[in-house]
Amino acid sequence: MEIDNLTPAELRVWRAFPRGESVNFRGSDDEDVAQGADWGPERTVRGAVLRTLLLNGPQEDGEIPALKLSGARITGVLDLRYGTSDHAVRLSHCFFEDTPLLYASRLRQLNLSWSVLPGLTAATMRVEGVLRMTDCRFLGPVRLGGAQLAGALFMDRAEFTASGTDEPALQLNQVTIGDDLWAPGLRAHGEVRLNGATVAGSVNLNDAHLSHPGEVVLDAQTLVVEGDIHLRHVRTQGWIGLRGARIAGRLDLSYARLSNPGDGVLRASSSTIGELWLRKSPPAEGTLNLLRAQIDELFVEPEAVPARVLLNGLVYTSLSPHEPAARRLEMVERDDEGYVPHAYEQLTAAYLRIGDDHAARLVQLAKQRRHRTTLPWYGRLWGHVQDAAVGYGFRPLRAFGWLLSLLAIGSVAYALHHPRPLKPSEAPDFNPLFYTLDLLLPVISFGQEGAFAPEGGYQTLSYALVIAGWILATTVFAGVTRTVSRQ
Repeated sequence: MEIDNLTPAELRVWRAFPRGESVNFRGSDDEDVAQGADWGPERTVRGAVLRTLLLNGPQEDGEIPALKLSGARITGVLDLRYGTSDHAVRLSHCFFEDTPLLYASRLRQLNLSWSVLPGLTAATMRVEGVLRMTDCRFLGPVRLGGAQLAGALFMDRAEFTASGTDEPALQLNQVTIGDDLWAPGLRAHGEVRLNGATVAGSVNLNDAHLSHPGEVVLDAQTLVVEGDIHLRHVRTQGWIGLRGARIAGRLDLSYARLSNPGDGVLRASSSTIGELWLRKSPPAEGTLNLLRAQIDELFVEPEAVPARVLLNGLVYTSLSPHEPAARRLEMVERDDEGYVPHAYEQLTAAYLRIGDDHAARLVQLAKQRRHRTTLPWYGRLWGHVQDAAVGYGFRPLRAFGWLLSLLAIGSVAYALHHPRPLKPSEAPDFNPLFYTLDLLLPVISFGQEGAFAPEGGYQTLSYALVIAGWILATTVFAGVTRTVSRQ
């Protein structure tokens, strides 16, 4: 490109480049970059001029070239496809008329902060430093799939819109980030795609607003994050997909407002997470899917649990904060799959690990009662008997209470009306207490039952006591067997 063909604005940029000096065309600090289409030739620079500078610009001995431009209207396409530039690039507060083409380019550093762009095509781009898009506004798809960033990616308060297209608003699929993905306050109108991405640091999406009603709003399947994912105060309209993701640190959804009525709102099946925090937030509008997930620390407040959950196969080491069993059982009983034995066993194990045996027994009792609803009528009937008699073996003292009550009834009844001895000359002295015990205890004999024969209603009472004794013995044996096998 001949220098004689440059406009005064472009010449100013051309001369500043070899020394790495900044060129600022901004009229004021509070001007709206979105109005950049109205900026005149005094602050207009062609994309072709910037391309020439970055690929083959002038240099001066002892100086470090860099492109530092603010407040410019960039016309034409900035096309760096497959190109390599060793210079830092800062195009802040700029208005781009056309989508920059950076596909497969190799850059030292790129800063587009506070700029307005119709989109960005930069898939498989490689940046040796950081990529900054702070406070940027993109009016079309941002394609960064497969990009490799040695440093961090900054997108705090950036806005992404993909209206009029089926493409995701922000495409970061298969991207590799050597540091943090920093995007608090991000706003996306459309899908944010992070599936298959790898982040060596943490992901910060605090205060983000993600909107894609009825569709995936954050697709992060098989995402790998070596640090934390912060989603505090996030607002979503659509569902978050984390199937198969691996998060070494914390997935923090504190104060989040998640909404996708009638469908999944957080799908984290088969994921591996260090800590999952769901607290200080209203119940999500949609289904919480944790099928087959593995979580070390599950920090979930009962008030934050949605009305529908999927917990089959979920494995967690500890459950916080410590809550009574009744409050935790509400979450388990909201499972869309109905009776899920695994969920009860996991909750029991969590209580046993912290030494709360009483809560663990209550969970097991609730499990048996829930299981009873899945049985045929005769199974439900026998279940009710076991529950009433000994609480399925988890309330053994109840059997002792039944025994004492029946013993008192029989002793009083037979003390008032002694049964007739079968062989008066051989019969022992009648004892109403031990006679009643003989009737109630199937395997113990005190010699009373075989020596006397009650008549009429007292004979019916004896039959009832024998049946009650067998039922008590059977339920106690079933409860003890269940307890021993569980241990």
